[in-house]
Order: sequence, then C-alpha cells, then structure tokens
Amino acid sequence: MSEARSDGASIFSHVAIEGDLGRGLGQEWVAGNGAGAYASSTVALMHTRRYHGLLVAALDPPRGRHVVLSHVDITVCLPREPGVPRGAWELAKHQFPGIDPEKGPFYLSRFDQDPLPRWTYAVAGGELEVLLSLVRGENAAVLRYTWRGPQPVMLTLRPLLAMRHVHGLMREHGAAEQRVELRAGEMRVKPMRGLPRLCFRYEGTFVGSPDWWRRFEYLVERDRGLEFQEDLWTPGVFEIRLEPGGAPSYLVAGVDKLPDGRPDWLVAAAEEAILREDPGPTRPLLERRLHLAAELFRADLAPKPGIVAGYPWFEVWGRDTLIALPGLYLCTGKIEGALRVMREMLAVMKDGLIPNRLPDEGGEPDMHAADATLWFFEAARLIAETLGDDHAFVQRELLPALTSSFEAILRGTRQGVRVTEQGLVAAGQPGDALTWMDARVGGRAVTSRSGCPVELTALWAKGCETLARLARAAMQIVLADRAERACKRAREAFHARFWCEATGYPYDVIADGGEGDGETKDDASIRPNAIIALAVDPACFSPEQARATLSRARAELVTPAGLRTLSPLDPRYVGRYSGGVSERDRAYHQGTAWPWLIGPYVRATRQSVPPEDPLAKELPALVAQVASNELAVGQLPEIAWGNPPHVPSGCPAQAFSVAELLRVVVRDLA
Repeated sequence: MSEARSDGASIFSHVAIEGDLGRGLGQEWVAGNGAGAYASSTVALMHTRRYHGLLVAALDPPRGRHVVLSHVDITVCLPREPGVPRGAWELAKHQFPGIDPEKGPFYLSRFDQDPLPRWTYAVAGGELEVLLSLVRGENAAVLRYTWRGPQPVMLTLRPLLAMRHVHGLMREHGAAEQRVELRAGEMRVKPMRGLPRLCFRYEGTFVGSPDWWRRFEYLVERDRGLEFQEDLWTPGVFEIRLEPGGAPSYLVAGVDKLPDGRPDWLVAAAEEAILREDPGPTRPLLERRLHLAAELFRADLAPKPGIVAGYPWFEVWGRDTLIALPGLYLCTGKIEGALRVMREMLAVMKDGLIPNRLPDEGGEPDMHAADATLWFFEAARLIAETLGDDHAFVQRELLPALTSSFEAILRGTRQGVRVTEQGLVAAGQPGDALTWMDARVGGRAVTSRSGCPVELTALWAKGCETLARLARAAMQIVLADRAERACKRAREAFHARFWCEATGYPYDVIADGGEGDGETKDDASIRPNAIIALAVDPACFSPEQARATLSRARAELVTPAGLRTLSPLDPRYVGRYSGGVSERDRAYHQGTAWPWLIGPYVRATRQSVPPEDPLAKELPALVAQVASNELAVGQLPEIAWGNPPHVPSGCPAQAFSVAELLRVVVRDLA
C-alpha cells in the first residue's frame, strides 16, 4: 500500500508534494465517520470528481449521501500591524474554464494520513497545518488549523456549499435562502429547501457575504464524457487570528446540529477509533495497514449497519457485502458486527433472495442479481464455521433464511434463476447480466453470461453442503437429505459438463445446462470465474483439473494488480480502462484486472497444490504487489488496467478489494 513514513510510524501514509500540483492531483484520499458519511478529494484538495467534498453527509445512514460542504478555501494574510509588510497567500486550487491551475504558486509541501488526513503548507515564512476529522457517527466535520511561524497570521476561511445528492451537480438558482443566523461563536444557514441546515462553530469573526461561485470543473467527470461543471454557494467568510506557537483553532461544521464536545476531543475520538484497528507491531506491516483500511467500509454506527461497497460513490450492495463480510468482520474478530450486518441483509430478503443493491436515494431494493443469494450461502458457511453449527444465530436466523433461499432456487425464481434437470444453476435469458460481470452499454449486456455460469453452480454445490450440515445439526433430517442430494447432483453435473478439453480450462458458461436448444453454444472464454469456483468448492474439480486451471490462470489472467477478467489472447480483450462511460463499461469485464480476485486465486492455489509448488511459493510476493497498487492513499481500488503498468482505476477505495486482501493475509497465508 502507501509509502511508509520514515519516522517509524510505518503503518501511515505520507506523500511529499513540495509545491508540485500535478503530484498532488495524482492520488486521492478518503476518510469516513463509521456511519456512511465521508470526506474525499485529491491530495492537493482540488476536486476532480463530483463525489469529492469535505463533508459528504449520510442523511439516512449509511445511505442518502449528500455533498454538503464542498470546500473551505484558505487565504493566509499577515495582520495589519505597524512595521509588518502585507502579504497574502491563496492556498486553494480549483479548475475553472480556460484557467490552468498549475500556473501560479502552490504552497502544499506534504500530505499525511496518520490516521486522519493532514496538509502542511509552507507560507509566510512558516508552516500552516490543516487537519480534517469527521465526527464519529455524526454528519459533522472538524477542521483544525495550527500555525508554526515567526509572526501571527490571519486566516480567511470561505466555506463553499454544494447541498445536493452525491450523484448530482449544483447549478446557481434563486432558491438559496440568504438568511444567516448568528449567535455567539456559531453560524447557521439553510441554503436549500428540503435539506437540513448547516451549522458552524468557529473562533474569530464571521463576515457575511452570500454569493455564488460559478463553473467549478471536475476533470475526471469531463474525461468520462459526463457533465462536469458545478456552481457552489458561500454564506461568507470566517476570519481567525493564529499566534506563533499558539493553540490550534477549530472550525466545526454539522448537518442540522453541531456535535457535542470540545473539538479536540472529537478529533481524538476519531483518531482513536481508527488506531484501535491496528493489531500491533508484532503483526506484519501489510496486515496492519489493511486493518486500518478496512475500518472505512464498516458502517457499524449507522442505525441500520452495513458495508459501504466503495468510496466515494458505491452504495450498500448485497453481493459486495457478502463477499466482503468475511474479511472485514470475521477475520478481524468483529463477530457481533458481522451478525448485525447479516441481520440487515436478512431483513431485506424478498422471496428467498438477497438484493443486489440498496439504492442510496432510498426506494425498493434492486433484485437484479443471480449470484447475491448464492454468496449468502458462502457467507453463512463461514459464519457457521466461526460460531459453530449449533449457535443460536446460526440455527434460529441463518438456517431458516438458507432454507427459504434453497426452496426458491429449486422451484425457480425471478430472472430465470433455477436448477436445471442436470443439477446446474442457470440464470437469465440472452441479453441479461445477472452475475458480478454486469456491465451494460446502451442497455445491452457486455458479458451477458446467460445460461449456467461456472461459479454459480460451485456456490450452489457448496451452499447445499452447508445447508445439509446445518439442517442435520438441527435434526431436520428430511431437509438435510434433500440438500445433500442437490449438492451431489450439482457436483456430478459440474464434472460432466464444465471441463473443456480444448482449452484445458473450465467453460465459463454452459449455454443451457446440457438440454440443448441447437442454437447457443457453451462459452469457453478464459475468465477468472473458474478460479472463484475452484476456491469455493474444490470438490467440483479433479486434482488434475485444478492444477491445469491454476496454471492457465497464472499464465493469462494473473497480474500484479489482480486477475484479468478475460485472457489477453482473446480477440475481445481490452487492456486499458479509459475513455468515456461506454468505453470503460466495455472494458470493465473484458480484460480489466480486479484486486479482489486475488483472494479466490490464493485460496484455490493453497487448496489445490502443495506448498512447495511454484504457484504456491510465489503467493506472498504476488499479494504484496497487488496491495501496493493504490489510487487512494492507504486504500485499494476497485480495478486496474489489464495491460502494464496496470493503472489503478474505478472506485478509489473498494470494500471487497480490501476485505479479500485482508482475508488472504490474516487467514489464507498465515
């Protein structure tokens, strides 16, 4: 992961900027509050995405996220005193139309995340340090300003407000309410009808000057061919005097209300919450960093706890939650948290199925997935192995839900999810995209995978084995026998149908389960889904097939950034994830590398070859390579280019990327 600091605090991240704006734009950072709210930007604090902001509140935690406080621009001035020459230093950088932000000085010297984001600016013959802390469990942020210099300075702080949903953009309008409410050391304003007010606590003076700042440009959005200009509203400025060697000054912002407690206590609480995740100096450095990274995604402080799939734009996704839960919770010893998250998943089950997505803006869960429910079987297996088959939660809550899912799939359910006569799991019609490879362009699936995808049958077989075991522990013998028969049928059908002699690798999709319609064909594409199947249920493979599958995957799919989604020898392969939305979506599962897949690859390898095998011996070095390819400081991205140099891309901080790497380090390679 990030470059370690040289001062001994090696689990933390440091980026040297030295006034180079380009270097500051090359990486991002993200911080959370434990309940779904977050703050994020580039290291340079110049926003390049609509999702960037200093306080992105979760109004329905962990959902309903709104960019509330976009920026707090800083101007440093020498005070108006006799004999003191005047000077002013504008610290903020923005992209406006036709203006190159790299022209003109940039004063940022370094960025640290240790564990909270902190910027150090070289100005006025000294250093101004700015620290940002989100308040634990609340939609509130604390900014701390510390001056180290030879003379006093005056800070002018201008808040710029977006006050809109995280996926939208703000435009100047006449609905902004101009009235600002002032009281001793506090300012409150409600610039948007229908949204809560924003409250500030400050030291110094507030000078009201409400106005719109227009046409901020977000370059990443522009490069993707999306709308990229935004107008932001400001109520005025805060003016604060800082003395040399004096105490820090604080600006506190809260949605609807201000947080209780002194600002230094709030900062200390946020620091402590993250540092508690460190397993200590006896553990490997990578493991310690991954523990800190994992904290971001657990929305344990929300009324309805969950796993945020990725920052800054992903929501709570069923599939991602169930893949990430073992690494984020079980491998970190947070068993009660795992049960709370699982209960929330069970609460939104419908007709025995787990939803694919819980929309950030509310509304009905999205059920458009064939594999989310099958990943539920796998998460349940790991919880049962942790707690014991006879644990009350396993027997009273997991077992009935698993039984409901088992019956739903056997009788057939929405989107054509069913068990074929052979015993394989089929899903969808041509044109559907119901597995994790679900990208669409112009409404059409890029990788439809309709039919019998390889990993679905493996998940089903292992899931039936789990259900049979838990049912037998509950003395539900009839259910146990039915589940065992379903498991046996699935494994026998897998052996009979999925191995492709022509490629020496499993088919990615069996077109119709073997009944045959005379038109569609089995898909022999070399993709990582066979590795997922091998990791989940090695019993579906012979030893020779397992070794051959791993060898081919190592040769064609494994990269230092994760596993490619398609072999580069395939004419459909796309090695660069770039361009507009359509171009990126076409590449998403057609060659792009995914870090999370290193988890299944490591488990499949450890289960299938002896430790002295070259495939097994190289695993630690491979895992370290994947963990070093970051886009956001201290985090792991969603994806990377399939081609060298494997540029990290997509969502800067992805839950199942971190979770799978952590699971590998703590369990699989321990």
